[in-house]
Amino acid sequence: MSWAVSVKKEEQRKLEAAGEIPSPAVSEPKGKESGKLEIGHWDNNDNKEKEDKTKDGATSADLSLLNKLLRSRLVPVKADLEIIQRNPNSPLYSVSSFAELKLNDELLRGVYDMGFNAPSKIQEKALPLLLAEPYQNMIAQSQSGTGKTAAFVLTMLTRVNIGEKYPQALCLAPTYELALQIGEVCEQMSKFMTGLEIIFAVKGQRLDRGSNLTAQIIIGTPGTVLDWGLKYKFFDLKKIKIFTLDEADVMIDTQGHHDQTLRIHRLLPRECQMLLFSATYEQPVMDFANKIIRDPIIIRLKREEESVDNIQQYYVDCQGQEDKYRAISDIYSSVTVGQSMIFCQTRKNANLLAERMIKNGHRVAILSGELDVTQRASIIKRFREGDERVLITTNVSARGIDVEQVTLVVNFDMPIDAAGDADCETYLHRIGRTGRFGKCGIALNLVDGTKSRKILEAVQRHFGREIKKLNTADEDEMAQLPVYA
Repeated sequence: MSWAVSVKKEEQRKLEAAGEIPSPAVSEPKGKESGKLEIGHWDNNDNKEKEDKTKDGATSADLSLLNKLLRSRLVPVKADLEIIQRNPNSPLYSVSSFAELKLNDELLRGVYDMGFNAPSKIQEKALPLLLAEPYQNMIAQSQSGTGKTAAFVLTMLTRVNIGEKYPQALCLAPTYELALQIGEVCEQMSKFMTGLEIIFAVKGQRLDRGSNLTAQIIIGTPGTVLDWGLKYKFFDLKKIKIFTLDEADVMIDTQGHHDQTLRIHRLLPRECQMLLFSATYEQPVMDFANKIIRDPIIIRLKREEESVDNIQQYYVDCQGQEDKYRAISDIYSSVTVGQSMIFCQTRKNANLLAERMIKNGHRVAILSGELDVTQRASIIKRFREGDERVLITTNVSARGIDVEQVTLVVNFDMPIDAAGDADCETYLHRIGRTGRFGKCGIALNLVDGTKSRKILEAVQRHFGREIKKLNTADEDEMAQLPVYA
C-alpha cells in the first residue's frame, strides 16, 4: 500500500467518524415544537462588534480542499476558453479522445482505468499544447472538478524517464492535504507504469541525512521541498524537467509560500517546462505568475456575465430576528421545497436556527468554521445524498457546493463585508447554490432594520434588478410562488 493511500484511508476513517458529529453539527428531527422556545438570544446584525467576534471564516486552502473532496464527477464548463499563445499565428489543436495523444500503452491504460473515457473541455485544449515538442510553458485558469489535475499529472507522467532513477518532475501544492489529493491522482494514473516512483515532500515524511531520492516525481509543499532540495541536498533541482504549481491563488494567500516558491523557481534549469494553475485570474495571481513563467501559453475562462436569470428573488420585511424565524416557518408550511440552504452571518445565529428547526421537525445539518475540512465534507455529502433536507451554514459553503435538488436559498442575514457594507460577490455565490445545472430556484432575503434594508438596496443596484417584496403570511400570495421541488 502506498503512503498516500494509507494516509487516505486514515482520512476516510475520520470522515466516517465525522458523520456521527453530535447536534447541532448534524441532527435528526426530535419532534414538533410546542409553544415558544427560550433557547438563547439571536445576534442582531446591526451590532457590528458582536458580529465581528463570532462570524465564520474559512481559508482559501480550506475551501480548495473542500471542493476537491466533494468532486465525485467532472463539472461541465459552459464558459468559452480563451487561449493566448506567444505566437498568435500558431495553429491550435484539440483532441476528442485520449488515444489521439499518442500516450504509451501503460499510461493510456491508467487513464481509462480511472474512468476518463474522453477529455474534458480543458483537457482537450490544454493537453495537445502541453505534450507537443518543443515543450511550452502554460498558465491556466481552472476550477476544481474540471479535470485540470488529471491534465497536469498526465503531462508529468509523459515527461519522466522511468529508467532514470532521480527526480524529474516536481509539483507544488500549498498544503499537505492538497498535495495528497494530487498524489492520489498520480498514483492511480500511473498504476500500470512499472518502475515509476512517487514521493511526497510533506510534513511527516522524514528522510535520513545523506539520502539520494530515486523517485521520478516529487509532490509536496514549498517549505519541505525547499529543505529537501537546498538544505539537505536530497535531490538536484537542476535536473527537474517539468515544474507544476497548483492552486497558485491559494499559494500566494498562504504566509511564506510566495517567497519559498520563488526560491525554488530560481534553482530550476532554464529549459524546465513550467505549468501554473489558478482558480482565479486576479491581478496578484497574474503578477506572481509573470515572475515565474516565461513566455507562457495562457488558457482562461472567458468571463461570464453575472447571471441570476433563473433564480426568483424575494425579500421579506421582518420586525426582528424572531419574525425572521416566523417567515421561514411560513415558507416551509406553504411551499414544496426540495432541499434548501440557509445562510447566517454568525455561528450563533446558525446554531440557534438549527436548534429551532430541528425541534420543529426538520432534518437539519449545520456547517460552520469550527469544523475541520473532513467534517465539513462529510456533512455536505450527507446533504447531497438527501440525509438532511436543510443545510444551515455560514459563508464557509457560499462557493462550490453543487446540489441539484437545492430549490430554495434563504439569507437569514444579508451578507456584509469587513466594513459592514453589502458583499455582492458573496450574495451572488450564496443564491447561486440554487438554480444549478440549468434549473430554477428561489432566493429569499430576510430584512430587518435600517442596515439590512440598505444592504438589500445596494444588492439591487449592483445587479440592476428589483427584488420583489413577499408577504409570507398571505396565503394567496404564497400560493403564487413557483414550485421547484
